[in-house]
Amino acid sequence: MSEQATPLAALDERQVADYLAENPDFFSGHAYLLEKLYVPHETGAAVSLVARQTGVLREKNQQLRTHLSDLIEVARHNDIQFEKTKRMVLALLGCETLDDVAVAIDESLCGDFHGDTTALLLIDPVADATANLRQFASEELQVLGPLLETSLPSCGRLPESQHACLFQEKAFRVQSGAVVPLIQGETLGLLAIGSYDPHYFQSSQGTLFLSYVGEVLSRVLYRILSRDR
Repeated sequence: MSEQATPLAALDERQVADYLAENPDFFSGHAYLLEKLYVPHETGAAVSLVARQTGVLREKNQQLRTHLSDLIEVARHNDIQFEKTKRMVLALLGCETLDDVAVAIDESLCGDFHGDTTALLLIDPVADATANLRQFASEELQVLGPLLETSLPSCGRLPESQHACLFQEKAFRVQSGAVVPLIQGETLGLLAIGSYDPHYFQSSQGTLFLSYVGEVLSRVLYRILSRDR
């Protein structure tokens, strides 16, 4: 019959001391216990434990400082992003024409958010097309149709045919991009943002900000298009 373990309540100080004497590296695998131990400094043999406790607490303190520093950095980054986003939204709210919208989007996304080019493609006719504002051509609707059928932004490297349709003469320079469907009760068009950096837009990145841009832009466009129809 196997020997039964001694119940925890039956352990006395001598057994604990004997166990620790036989296992001098016990606290190496149970460092968390050192935070709870009280060891008098007068005990010469306990100096190493006191030093170990101090080291554990110092390490924990450093980890907390690092974590706090990371949180502060994230908060600072979010604050900057918020200010940029606020400027873009206010600029869009002040737009009265499609050309105003195209300029505001290009200045914000290429200025504040470091994109390299933008393209605003609309299903409704565009009176004065520009480099980054135009109406879909019939052949473009066929190629870009799948992007219009979803309400979700997409990032990364697009299929070559879609990439060429969106960025046209700048397609050879654009290495990564983001596409945002513009929907407000009906499909209005697409917003494309291109970067010359192949890593700026990646398929794995979050699209919360892009979705927000799409929602704001869709409302502004719908207001202008409804007035001009």
